[in-house]
Amino acid sequence: MVKAIPLLTDRAYERIRHDIICCVIAPGAEITEAQLCLHYKLGKAPVRMALHRLAHEGLVRAIPRRGHMVSPVTLKDIQDIFELRQMLEPQAARMAAGKVNAQRLKALDEACGGGYQPGDAKSIDRFLEAYKAFRVAVAEATGNARLAHAIAQLLDGMTRLLHLGLGLRNRSQELQQEHRVLVKALVRGDGDTAQRICREQIEAARNMVLSAVLTSKSIMNVALTVDGE
Repeated sequence: MVKAIPLLTDRAYERIRHDIICCVIAPGAEITEAQLCLHYKLGKAPVRMALHRLAHEGLVRAIPRRGHMVSPVTLKDIQDIFELRQMLEPQAARMAAGKVNAQRLKALDEACGGGYQPGDAKSIDRFLEAYKAFRVAVAEATGNARLAHAIAQLLDGMTRLLHLGLGLRNRSQELQQEHRVLVKALVRGDGDTAQRICREQIEAARNMVLSAVLTSKSIMNVALTVDGE
């Protein structure tokens, strides 16, 4: 019985977190412990502890006497996340050059190549898992576990943005081609080229996300705010 609570807490945390990141629970939505217990068929204690962990990550925030709110997506979020990616990922690519597991990267790249169906949340979810795994694998090749963890967290934050925008345009083939060019530079140990390619890819992704969210009235009305105030 003592061991059951942590296991249930982990299950509650993983399921709620997944649904927030994948926008099954929409940005800005208000949620209560009672609603979550009913939906996930879990007790109050694990749900409460899961919400505490999610609040620590910044994915939810407590609303006194009302429950919790899922943190909204803001234009500043988009700018901040991509600014941090530009600071970390190109340098990670430079450091990883000549150290990567080429077979692993190519397998992850192939998984991205499976693409997704616009509007199909499950296929977008699978695609983004492969996309994240590829980028984190590059970071892990640096040997710096903290750097890889920081990049993984950034990509989790970006996943919400991409779930909001990828339903409007399928870029899977473009992204796969971008990854192949990056893999070639990494495998031959060309750190300068890998850094430049990574920087260009992140900028292209930023432009795609901004274009997608700013041209969708449904996203602007439901999920996006200017400054998060």
